[in-house]
Amino acid sequence: MIKCQVVMDAMDRLAPRCLAEDWDNVGLLIGSPAQDIHKILTCLDVTENIIDTAIAQNYDMIISHHPFLFRGIKRIATDKPLGRMLQKLLSHNIAVFAAHTNLDTTFGGVNDILAEKLNLTDLKPLTISYREEIVKLGVNVPAEFADKVREAIGRAGAGAIGNYKECSFQFSGQGRFTPLEGAAPFIGKQDKNETVNEVRIETIMPVKIKNRVIRAMLKAHPYEVPAYDIIPTQNVYNENGLGRIGKLQMPTDIMDFAKMAKQNLPGDTFRLVKSNDKPVQKVALCSGAGVEFLDKAAMQGADTYVTGDVKYHEAQHAQELGINLIDAGHFGTEMPIAQTLADYLQKENTENKWQIEITADTTAKDVFTTI
Repeated sequence: MIKCQVVMDAMDRLAPRCLAEDWDNVGLLIGSPAQDIHKILTCLDVTENIIDTAIAQNYDMIISHHPFLFRGIKRIATDKPLGRMLQKLLSHNIAVFAAHTNLDTTFGGVNDILAEKLNLTDLKPLTISYREEIVKLGVNVPAEFADKVREAIGRAGAGAIGNYKECSFQFSGQGRFTPLEGAAPFIGKQDKNETVNEVRIETIMPVKIKNRVIRAMLKAHPYEVPAYDIIPTQNVYNENGLGRIGKLQMPTDIMDFAKMAKQNLPGDTFRLVKSNDKPVQKVALCSGAGVEFLDKAAMQGADTYVTGDVKYHEAQHAQELGINLIDAGHFGTEMPIAQTLADYLQKENTENKWQIEITADTTAKDVFTTI
């Protein structure tokens, strides 16, 4: 049995809330971090069908991509759909958690899964809305405890650079200090100046995990009052934003590419705006309703753009820009994330021995039907 907070922490590692757009509403929307969790259902939307399934099958947490509560609520009328669903969730103690634009933006999230379905490689963010602030940690530690401290801060996430982890630098020196009255020194005696052979360990970390790393360092460090610094840097890692742009390994005809996309994505609506006769090779995308980035895609040299919820005049604009436009639907471009979330949480479940049940919704259907 685990607490809801444990699941929330795992979700924040996958899709940190700092990546969410300012207008978004993500995180725990219903429930308490302290409640016990036995079964989790992942889904695209929290619909009444999803809620009824959760009740019937004893799920106590729903994790969705689209936020169940998005705008402020002035009244809860239980004879209306929203009020009725809220009543069901609260009366059955079902927690609801949403990861929306943070899950769109994060590496391995909605847009990367969509790019994978489209067989794209050499991916880069289409937009940049987040630049991770990096700080430097420097800590002095007795030489015989250096490995213990270094391993602790590495496990807490410090020292990650690109495809490398636990990166650090160290050099040796001498530390001097005089314990005063009331001190409980690990080394040395009160009122006597002490000299200790120490190692200086330096590494970097995102500022968002600073407190976690410092706690790990303090726990592993033998000194009562360790000497350490947190230094701002100009380093930038993990630039990210909504959308992706990448390449096909082999150029292909637009009709063949569109057919492949339709075969690989769910949903019942699929529209193509053919705007050029070039082979498809450089493709941009944004899951959900992402046509606002159409100009960015064209400026970055994409010959084809994949998104959902395209309007008539937006399709005309694609033709004016000379970029092919595929509307694969809001549902079609985002529904695959439900299984991805379940797979991620199942891995956390196994590795951390949560001993809970996690299932992805497979019953949801596109609200649009082609006739």
